[in-house]
Amino acid sequence: MTAADPPAVPCVGAVVHDPDRRLLLVRRRNEPGRGLWSLPGGRVEPGETVADAVEREVREETGLRVRAGAEVGRIRIEAGAVVYDVVDLACTLLVPGARPVAGDDADDAVFADAATLTALPCTPRLVETLRGWGVLPG
Repeated sequence: MTAADPPAVPCVGAVVHDPDRRLLLVRRRNEPGRGLWSLPGGRVEPGETVADAVEREVREETGLRVRAGAEVGRIRIEAGAVVYDVVDLACTLLVPGARPVAGDDADDAVFADAATLTALPCTPRLVETLRGWGVLPG
């Protein structure tokens, strides 16, 4: 990092599919991406592992309990004074069939099938990135 580079903020995102292969999405309540749909996630708190952080963020934003799995991919999101360095993890629902309830940084939460996802205003590059990683809803 040079003096001109903005600091990187470690973040996580959760790739969660329900038993019908729909993808868990939240509508962001706050910036960045306020009003847009994205994966649940957020900052990694000091002392947290990425697995702990993604499990906490999903619980806070959707009320769902998940178990973090393998890394799906990484993306860097430039946001002015900082860069969000996001690692997205595949997560397994601990209670299959549970319904998400928006909370914390989300003002809505849904499991979206492919048709629903294409109709939602999503954060920039979300659909293209997930397509590239092979994790779009089936």
